[in-house]
Amino acid sequence: MKASRRAAPALAGGATPVKALRGVGASVAEKLHARGLVTVQDLWLHLPLRYEDRTRLTPIRQLQPGVPAQVDGTVEAVERGFRYRPLLRVAIGDDSHATVVLRFFHFRAAQVAQFRPGVRLRCFGTPRPGQHGLEIVHPSYRVLGETEEAVLGEALDPVYPAIEGVGPAVLRRLIGQALDLLPDAATLELLPASLPGLAQLPGLRDSLLVLHRPPADADLAALDAGTHPAQRRLALEELLAHHLSLRRQRLAQQALSARALDGPGVLARRLRERLPFALTGAQQRVFEQVRADLARPTPMQRLVQGDVGSGKTVVAALAATMAVERGCQVALAAPTELLAEQHLANLRAWLEPLGIQVAWLAGKVTGRARVQALADVASGQAQVVVGTHALMQEGVAFHDLALVIVDEQHRFGVQQRLALRDKGPAHGHVPHQLVMTATPIPRTLAMTAYADLDVSAIDELPPGRTPVQTVAVSAERRPELVERIRAACAEGRQAYWVCTLIEEPEDEGKPGQGMKLQAQAAERTFAQLSEQLPGLRVGLVHGRMKASQKQATMRAFKEGAIDLLVATTVIEVGVDVPNASLMIVENAERLGLAQLHQLRGRVGRGAAASSCVLLYQAPLSALARQRLDVLRQTSDGFLIAEKDLELRGPGELLGTRQTGLAAFRIADLARDAGLLPQVHALADHLLAHAPDTADRLVARWVGGASRYAAA
Repeated sequence: MKASRRAAPALAGGATPVKALRGVGASVAEKLHARGLVTVQDLWLHLPLRYEDRTRLTPIRQLQPGVPAQVDGTVEAVERGFRYRPLLRVAIGDDSHATVVLRFFHFRAAQVAQFRPGVRLRCFGTPRPGQHGLEIVHPSYRVLGETEEAVLGEALDPVYPAIEGVGPAVLRRLIGQALDLLPDAATLELLPASLPGLAQLPGLRDSLLVLHRPPADADLAALDAGTHPAQRRLALEELLAHHLSLRRQRLAQQALSARALDGPGVLARRLRERLPFALTGAQQRVFEQVRADLARPTPMQRLVQGDVGSGKTVVAALAATMAVERGCQVALAAPTELLAEQHLANLRAWLEPLGIQVAWLAGKVTGRARVQALADVASGQAQVVVGTHALMQEGVAFHDLALVIVDEQHRFGVQQRLALRDKGPAHGHVPHQLVMTATPIPRTLAMTAYADLDVSAIDELPPGRTPVQTVAVSAERRPELVERIRAACAEGRQAYWVCTLIEEPEDEGKPGQGMKLQAQAAERTFAQLSEQLPGLRVGLVHGRMKASQKQATMRAFKEGAIDLLVATTVIEVGVDVPNASLMIVENAERLGLAQLHQLRGRVGRGAAASSCVLLYQAPLSALARQRLDVLRQTSDGFLIAEKDLELRGPGELLGTRQTGLAAFRIADLARDAGLLPQVHALADHLLAHAPDTADRLVARWVGGASRYAAA
């Protein structure tokens, strides 16, 4: 007791470390820290994933499939078997003269001994149709005494995101301790209710208490949907903090100095004259926006987004000529060696006839070639440097880096992007930044996650691109597709077969995994197709292969030495193979819209009519059917991106590795898009009238991630 009294004064604020709480030793603290739970405030903001209603009992006869419920019943029969794996089935019945089966795949002998006929149980779980009526897989349960009247809960039970090594009961107890330390509303609140839009929402303190300790009469449907006023209040504050963080980054960036690349554009004009094609209207518009940015003495921060094949690289090449014309250097970084090589080939073909030296710096450049490349970069002789993560290593020094171009930025770690940006300030200037992505970003997402960037869209495909016909077919028609591949390759064309797993899962019966995984493994598919198509050259590429093996296989496919490439989604951002005109995506229902659209962009890059076949396992869920229908109906990447945000949320579009961007604790950009006008108005007000409050909000929600957000 003495120890806890001594600790009390230190527990006054949210900045108190979690290790100051009772029951948190070094081991538990380490596990909490691994999930970003470092302070008491982090526990306040670690909100439940869902809620379980144990405040009432449901008669077994009234159970509904898919609706979580709590039942009391008496064990009527127990069956233990070993069909494929250990299995325990326990039938319980109640006064409604109905029975439900409890099914366990993982159990101990001591558990089996508990389930004797006549024993009373209280169970909670989600019923689903089974072989002999409804069943509940791995319910939570407790054994009741013969005469025990088990008390019902008085409030909804929160279910928190799992933390490895910290049990649910321990986590609930620690969050309970943290909530006991919540300061009063006046101390906790940063946004006064008088601000626009806040009067209709509860305060922060009340919102936290409702979400962690919801009363029995709380609107469970609103909580599950994320639309409860308490959730809206927290989402508003979190979106505001992230938006402020990015606005601050933008203001800080604009205060820096950059080289004004305002030359006459002679090289750009000569490049356009030499190109074997005319720029589209969209390419011209975006280049003029980039050119205007580069002419200013403040660093450009521009995101150029456009579908696969829309011509972003040409815009990047034109931007590069503006830097070279002023005697400066350009760095272009791509996430894979193959993609970087593709950029290298294009830039050399376009820029070297203009007298611009393009250097290559990747992991496989070794020995004398690497020494020479590093020397050329350091002396400034290499005017444009193309590479991978190797560009960001410590030994790489630029003479005068004025423009950094990053392709598919979300595939780089934040530290790597910062390392490349920080190579510019040798002459007192930071480099301009041009970020390219083939993932079209919905306007909602761009307004929120890229508030520190100007966003340009190349929303027009070059003439001559063949539309890709997209069809969805059941896996039962797989043999027809094998014959279709045989026919296409016999005509001299090439094909992709994309799988969603690398190898068969070792254990398909883990709790929570649901039905047996049906994804065809790439390795097994490769073996099957090699046997079914003996006259074809079949290649295999997946993420667990060595980089050199992947590169060699992809290069062989590009050069026509492989007819059919069996691959996992590693080819999503990959090489340009104009001769590939057929793609089959197996288990397409497992992938998001953005990813399916990216994969489809690998075909239709030549003159031949191209097809993408979405192979699915029946029956399809309503969500999966919606996704496949969208792909069949449109090839507009921006429309697809909007729909993907609506169906799946921002993680698929941005990648959750982008610290400070998509890593929201509470907010959901698709669900909470209606809050954005209010967020922008509040941000304007705070930056103008209460900058200290803005700082405190950012510290509460974003913390040290703000530097990374602008990387």
